[in-house]
Amino acid sequence: MISFGAGEPDFDTPVHIKAAVHAALDQPGIGKYTDVTGILPLRKAIAAELSAVHHVAIEPDQVLVSTGAKHSLYNLFMALLDPGDEVLIPAPYWVSYPDMVMLAGGRPVILETRAEDDFAVTAAQVREACGPRTRAIVLNNPSNPTGAVYARKQVEALAEVAVEKDLLVFSDDIYRQLVYGDAAYHSIAAIGPDIARRTILVDGASKTYAMTGWRIGYTAAPLPLIKAMTKIQGQSTSNPSHISQVAALAALTGPQDCVAEMRRAFNERRLTMVKLLRAIPGVACREPKGAFYAFPDVSAYLGKKSPEGHILDDDVKLCDWLVEVGKVAVVPGSGFGAPGFVRLSYACSMQDIEVGVGRLGKALAQLS
Repeated sequence: MISFGAGEPDFDTPVHIKAAVHAALDQPGIGKYTDVTGILPLRKAIAAELSAVHHVAIEPDQVLVSTGAKHSLYNLFMALLDPGDEVLIPAPYWVSYPDMVMLAGGRPVILETRAEDDFAVTAAQVREACGPRTRAIVLNNPSNPTGAVYARKQVEALAEVAVEKDLLVFSDDIYRQLVYGDAAYHSIAAIGPDIARRTILVDGASKTYAMTGWRIGYTAAPLPLIKAMTKIQGQSTSNPSHISQVAALAALTGPQDCVAEMRRAFNERRLTMVKLLRAIPGVACREPKGAFYAFPDVSAYLGKKSPEGHILDDDVKLCDWLVEVGKVAVVPGSGFGAPGFVRLSYACSMQDIEVGVGRLGKALAQLS
């Protein structure tokens, strides 16, 4: 079986990060409870890095370190949403956004985007979707699952309508350092002071530094919101792992050449995967500009019959069949609000990409 399912770099955590952890284990006090918000040196490093990237002044007490960016988002929704509050979520979306909104008592409002527009939501869509209970919009840039990256003009237009409609922007930037080709990451908080005041930044170490299992994410937001999120975290998980915080501090303050090396490898894999997918008859694939996912349209194969006589009339059935018969695993697009598409991660070896996409093509060719 070759799996393209996991959103996880196949690289090991960089050596200098693990070395810092080894050294820390010999120090007294490591492994104890920390402040619920995280150790101060880490919050200082996060504040400094995010201030530089987003061109805003962030203080360490405006940072909450959590058990992964998923935990950060959960705390955020729980702290901010009252029952019936609406959150705008462009589709395709990361699978957890709508459920988290509903768990907090809110109502997700899904905004459909088109492949021909590179899956970018427009300011006009946002303006039209706003109602009296609309509280915020989620902006995942670069996007999981599409790999789409918003151009500066698009970000500026979204900032304008967010200010006009008094929306909060939940900016999920977990993939911001994984951008390729002529694309560039543009921070919505950096557009101007009016939008900066409305932007909550969510980020983490998982994707950039191949630290998924260390479980470190963080939020930067106005102090009253951070205090509310801290209360929720204090009554649920308390502080994130102490030794993981040490690892994250080493990641942020240590050499950054490892990030560039991984990005170069992802880019090579990206180009190869897209080329191979486009060579499969009936498969259409936009070029992803960021993250490490390809999101091809396989709707031409829905409704076809397998050699075993089964009608594969949706993407879930198609993906199940690909696992059983094709020995290749991809993720159905319906889970991301985009039926007819599938997601493939290229955070895997070049050999797996070449063999696995080859299996995908051979399996699809059996359908009639």
